[in-house]
Amino acid sequence: MRRLLVASALALSAAAVAVPAMAKEAAAVAPADAPPPRLVVAVSVDQFSADLFAQYRQFYTQGLARLLQGAVFPSAFQSHAATETCPGHSTLLTGAHPSRNGIIANNWFNLSLPRADKRVYCAEDESDPASTSRDPVVSAVHLKVPTLGELMKQANPASRNVAVSAKDRAVMMMGGNKIDAAYWWKGASFTTLKGRTLSPAVEAQNAVIAKQLKAGFPALPLPAWCGAADRSIAVGKGAVGQGRFAMPKDAPEKARGDMFRISPRMDAATVDLANRLVDEMKLGQGAASDVLSVSLSATDYIGHGTGSEGAEMCIQMAQLDAALGKLLAHLDKRKIDYAVVLSADHGGLDLPERLEQQALPRAVRVDDALSPGPLAKAVFARTGITVDKGPLLASDGGDVWVSPALAPDQRAKVIDTVVQIARAHPQVVAVFTAADLAATPSPTGNPQDWTLKERARASFHPGRSGDLVILLDRAITPIPEPIAGMYVATHGSAFDYDRRVPLLFWRKGLTRFEQPAPVETVDIAPTLAALLRLKVADGQFDGRCLDIDGGAGNTCAAK
Repeated sequence: MRRLLVASALALSAAAVAVPAMAKEAAAVAPADAPPPRLVVAVSVDQFSADLFAQYRQFYTQGLARLLQGAVFPSAFQSHAATETCPGHSTLLTGAHPSRNGIIANNWFNLSLPRADKRVYCAEDESDPASTSRDPVVSAVHLKVPTLGELMKQANPASRNVAVSAKDRAVMMMGGNKIDAAYWWKGASFTTLKGRTLSPAVEAQNAVIAKQLKAGFPALPLPAWCGAADRSIAVGKGAVGQGRFAMPKDAPEKARGDMFRISPRMDAATVDLANRLVDEMKLGQGAASDVLSVSLSATDYIGHGTGSEGAEMCIQMAQLDAALGKLLAHLDKRKIDYAVVLSADHGGLDLPERLEQQALPRAVRVDDALSPGPLAKAVFARTGITVDKGPLLASDGGDVWVSPALAPDQRAKVIDTVVQIARAHPQVVAVFTAADLAATPSPTGNPQDWTLKERARASFHPGRSGDLVILLDRAITPIPEPIAGMYVATHGSAFDYDRRVPLLFWRKGLTRFEQPAPVETVDIAPTLAALLRLKVADGQFDGRCLDIDGGAGNTCAAK
């Protein structure tokens, strides 16, 4: 304990030394009157909950420490119920809730799709015969509204819209359909859109990664302040809690790409690629302002594989801070006038096996009776209607689709039966039909006060969402059988541990302030549009502009 307190004091001391220097440098610029930044850097840290941010912010000394000297909204909201990667990323630069931008989940079902695979991946073009939901032809075709980068290009075609991530869906949802450069991880290297070739910068980054994968890599250091988290937790047929992200030279060839991906090295490589693209494309140095979206996925992969309260996540928080520091230092070195926003696509919940030991005994894994197969059998037992070979399907987000091939009275009976079964289950907190949600007005006001139905409404899109949605109760993990190191914990609930995320803005000259009011991620796009002095049509955004000046000036005022 004494070592942890000493480490905390040292971290706070280092941050305190850095803060005055940055504040002194920033004081020279009046942000509300400054010209538009030449480069907007939009950073998403996948599964970076407001809780995780609060827990570790005292230890940040590099990139996150810099961002903490800007406009800090420590508890912003991904307001909707379907707190998954694709819907969350879709809100960040569109300024629109999933109910309007169309991205209701990571996957949904289209039972009228002519292919055998009825599941649709959020970032695929299923009209391409080569595409499947498991191996998609990547596209942003399902995104129904433009991103900030697309609006910038509409205003000035010289603007460049660039996005990088380990996840294709993060790239597509932040970049949109009109994107100048799009790169994500696949297998053991970065790839790009169908029909495009890799640029020299990407080829160079892939060559560096290939050498790393061939040589293996040592364990990452455990910061002194991680001591309390460094303990083994039995889960499934394995254990988590004491990982160090080493990869031996004799690791199986097929496993190397995943071992790299589920580690802090994935974020480091993504940042290195972003820096290479800044130089290759001379971002922030052209005839118009550019946007660079960087979605860092390692926090999510590590959260899923090992949970959010072990040594693995503690190491990741230190490595994330360092990676962001490297990104900002590179932009500084290039003397680019840039603005940064950092947020997340969703939060997350630790694995129930550890939560049970940490004062949350109600945390359990979902009953398999709520899975599609058992649910279909229960429907058959009550109605005699066969729904186990396709007509009844469910997504990971709780949406349930009933086959349009059934007669109308049978469909209605199946839907009603599923509602009855789900509402009677002790692990279910609410069930809403499509008719319920369609009749519910789109929610307004503080998202922390929204009802469960309003949260579900913000994720509902007619014609794409299911016939009903089942919301699991608080602390129910929707993973019946965990796989240690791969899938033990998750997100996706309608509760605030999944909805609340940090929201940080930084630009040279901003006066630091912290505002705990419940702002939303849909406020990012209108805030950046105002900073860029971008003329946008009324009704373009669901969110509002946030005045991030921190003083008498107003960054939202018309210029």
